[in-house]
Amino acid sequence: MFELTGRVAIVTGSGSARGIGRTIAFTLAEQEAKVVIADMNKEGIEETVRAIREAGGEAIGVEVNVTDKASVDAMVEQVLAVYGRIDILVNNAGISQKVTVQDMTLADMNKIFNVNMYGLFLCSQAVLEPMKSRQYGRIVNISSVSAKRGGGVFGGAHYSASKAAVLGFSKNLAREVAKDGITVNSVAPGLVNTDIWKSLDEQSAASVIAGIPMGRPGETREIAAAIAFLASEEASYITGEEIDINGGSHMD
Repeated sequence: MFELTGRVAIVTGSGSARGIGRTIAFTLAEQEAKVVIADMNKEGIEETVRAIREAGGEAIGVEVNVTDKASVDAMVEQVLAVYGRIDILVNNAGISQKVTVQDMTLADMNKIFNVNMYGLFLCSQAVLEPMKSRQYGRIVNISSVSAKRGGGVFGGAHYSASKAAVLGFSKNLAREVAKDGITVNSVAPGLVNTDIWKSLDEQSAASVIAGIPMGRPGETREIAAAIAFLASEEASYITGEEIDINGGSHMD
């Protein structure tokens, strides 16, 4: 499908079975990338690595706290020690919280931004030198439809703000590193069929679906396919872009 053979790809937040990270990792591995499962969840890391290997792919696991610079730097050093290169970074790690602005605390705001924006910054910064040294790199950042339409189903204003910050950060970084053969793009998923979505009660679920012209949530593989494209050789002339994947719930 897309040319990823031999590329080394870090996917943050890919140890959890609840989100889209694991599917992203599997999809990249199917395209013959060497995938790094980067997460705080040791058990989840081991499960994902084992499943990818059993399916014939190549993967290693690295425990990392994306909000801690020392931890992120150690992750990059470990990957370089094993593979000697980093070609792709997918900043997938993220958290959410449903709370109103009136009830939100500064601690709530900091917690969301620490993972969704500052963690993304630390991981992106850490891979720039290895990518520049080879004059090649693909950074794909996960934003959200909430960043563009002002909220969604699960997150509060701090979540929307953090995901909007991802879009601005990505465009600026894209300008900085384009001369180094590095592209930086974003994907903004809408409602996706994960365990989080399945936790909604029937009435709430029906209300959400009513706002999606396609009448269904997206599948994780549909998000992962777009990310695989942006991470591929074929996307070499695309940078600073954002791809909306939301079934029509928001249209620019």
